[in-house]
Amino acid sequence: PALLQMSGSQPQVGRGVPCLRCRGLCTGFEPHSWRKICKSCKCSQEEHSLSSELDDDRKIGRLLSGSKYATLTARLKGGDGGRIYKRNRMIVTNPNISGKDPTFDTITYEWAPPGLTQKLAMQYMELVPKELQPVAGTEGALHRRRRLARQLPLHDQDPAQCRGLAEGEHKLMEEFVRRYKAEALGVGEVALPGQGGAGKDEEKPQDKSIDPGRAPESPNGALESTTTDGNYRCDSCQQAVPGDCPVVYADRAGYSRQWHPGCFVCCRCAEPLVDLIYFWKSGAAWCGRHYCESLRPRCAGCDEIIFSEDYQQVEGLAWHTKHFACLECETLLTGKPFALAKASLLCTTCSQSR
Repeated sequence: PALLQMSGSQPQVGRGVPCLRCRGLCTGFEPHSWRKICKSCKCSQEEHSLSSELDDDRKIGRLLSGSKYATLTARLKGGDGGRIYKRNRMIVTNPNISGKDPTFDTITYEWAPPGLTQKLAMQYMELVPKELQPVAGTEGALHRRRRLARQLPLHDQDPAQCRGLAEGEHKLMEEFVRRYKAEALGVGEVALPGQGGAGKDEEKPQDKSIDPGRAPESPNGALESTTTDGNYRCDSCQQAVPGDCPVVYADRAGYSRQWHPGCFVCCRCAEPLVDLIYFWKSGAAWCGRHYCESLRPRCAGCDEIIFSEDYQQVEGLAWHTKHFACLECETLLTGKPFALAKASLLCTTCSQSR
């Protein structure tokens, strides 16, 4: 059966969806022409919970397609023939014997590491802070959806979602995406210590050039991932890892390194990497947002990566020249006086009226 019938690549407009941050003050999302915010309350799209689970699965399916992780996707029947993320959900049923007649409590995890026994997957979940466990209907599930939107914005992978690209820059972005899929994109693997990559110790070439006269180091300067007594060590916190506790492996780092589930975070923002999707650079794991920003500037106006060499810069922030405009009245501010408040530009008139 067809999973979906959809056409076009534009995001769905979520008018009428109230803003989570404004607590009822915003009557519904009103899309801006080029900013990724609501015209009414100035909050982001993710604060209005605009994407559906299907939207998210399509986005991750698109990200992983064309990479060596395409096996985590399936082809959509009907629609545009794209690929969808084969997200691993986990349903756990526990008997409840507190009452007279035994009943069953069912817990649904909206995401769980694939390819594991339920016992090992549950061990993994217990090592994740409870408020981040993606149990359906909880804050943890909502937190996962927000991290998907924040860490892996669709406009970082699909030129059709971008309003800031000039003529000729679509090809630059397509090459940018192709390269990060080939060189940096990864999906973490969960296994017991020493069993990552089906037990293979696949070290990267740079890990092997170690001076035998000194303590081994990994590429980011951390200590090697085994302790002196042969136990395994978390690459981030350097604490020993018990042999019966699941850890996260990143194949682009080599299987000599592993992380506690709670330690597998972006090196820039320290947020847990959503669904273990990471980008590897300079001996560390990055979320998609900060990896892309480490290569090209991001426009503070439209949130898109800037591929032009002609852009505006103020106090470490960047803007497309055509987006260097007042947040309130949209007046272009190139060559004019302005105020910068919380990464937002305001003309002098709007700044004084606030």
